[in-house]
Amino acid sequence: MYQPRTYRSWIEGGDLVTFKVVVKETDLYVRAASNLSRKVQRLVVKYRNLLERYIARHQDFLTSLEPVPVAADAPHIVKLMAEAGAKAKVGPWSAVAGAIAEFVGTDLAPLTPELIIENGGDIYLKSQKKRVVGIYAGDSPLSGKIGFEIEPGQTPIGISTSSGMVGHSLSFGRADAVTIVADSAILSDAAATAICNLIQQPEDISKGIEFAQKINGLRGMVIIIGETIGFYGDIKICPISVN
Repeated sequence: MYQPRTYRSWIEGGDLVTFKVVVKETDLYVRAASNLSRKVQRLVVKYRNLLERYIARHQDFLTSLEPVPVAADAPHIVKLMAEAGAKAKVGPWSAVAGAIAEFVGTDLAPLTPELIIENGGDIYLKSQKKRVVGIYAGDSPLSGKIGFEIEPGQTPIGISTSSGMVGHSLSFGRADAVTIVADSAILSDAAATAICNLIQQPEDISKGIEFAQKINGLRGMVIIIGETIGFYGDIKICPISVN
């Protein structure tokens, strides 16, 4: 069932041009200094084709819930997804949304000084000004009440949110939101999935933090389950108000 992605407006970027690009299952919400939709469309098709051709020959890359090795001649996007999956101890396909956002963002970055690409809760962010990102946590009373600030010097950066209660992605956890800030959207996507899987009750937040501390490349994390929240890393939390 389609769920309206109202959280997309929770990324501060009213100064930018906004457009959407949809190719099959990929649904990108982009904010940039200018309308680059045609370029984005071509890039999405390019990277989807690379992934589709690879999984046609290596089905386990798509279906495995655990890390898998990849072929030596695998495309770069495949190798980085496998690397992120290995770091987070999940299957490589758990990082696909972040990977598309990351690769499209990296190719677009020279064309625009400001760029926000959101793909199903996974964000590639490059900015020359401070941005505030709100956290959507479903029915939690904390949803839409807190966010975090990203300074220009921290970007480009990846931000991903996984939920055991919201959305269609496979999750074994019950967190309302696990939001990860990382060096790349590929790693933040894989890590958010892995840590969300660990959270069944508020007492599991410490377990999630302990797991995050073992993953190189993570910068920070927020875990929300019900009325309970936990933080980890070098992130600046701030109150927000979402209409």
